[in-house]
Amino acid sequence: MFTSPKFQDAALLVLRVIVAIIFWHAGAAKWFLWSTGPMEGFPAWMYYVMLLLSIVEPLGAAAVLVGFLTRWAGLGLSIIMVGSIFVSQMMMNVVFFTAPQAPGWDYNLMILGGCLILAAFGAGHWSVDALMKRKS
Repeated sequence: MFTSPKFQDAALLVLRVIVAIIFWHAGAAKWFLWSTGPMEGFPAWMYYVMLLLSIVEPLGAAAVLVGFLTRWAGLGLSIIMVGSIFVSQMMMNVVFFTAPQAPGWDYNLMILGGCLILAAFGAGHWSVDALMKRKS
């Protein structure tokens, strides 16, 4: 099969943009929690985890987007996705496949795959990581 470094760099860039958009949105959607307290019927520890995620998800998204410490950011975001799958499956009994009636955790698994690819392969040539490597 034909492989091209430019094609691989472009694919990694597209993956970085997609993952960054997803995590930026996920983190920003939790910002309202800073103006509220723990909700009734919602475990207090989960509230504080959500506050933490409202900070680290956008930071991870920014790092992935520009390609800064991409392998570490991909690993950190992978850990978040494993936690998300665990909470979806074990605490909320969410089914695997998304259906018109309810969301599934299949999308979380796809996002986990993207994060693992970034953790394994890095950001590619078009990134801050590559720029720093060229300068050193």
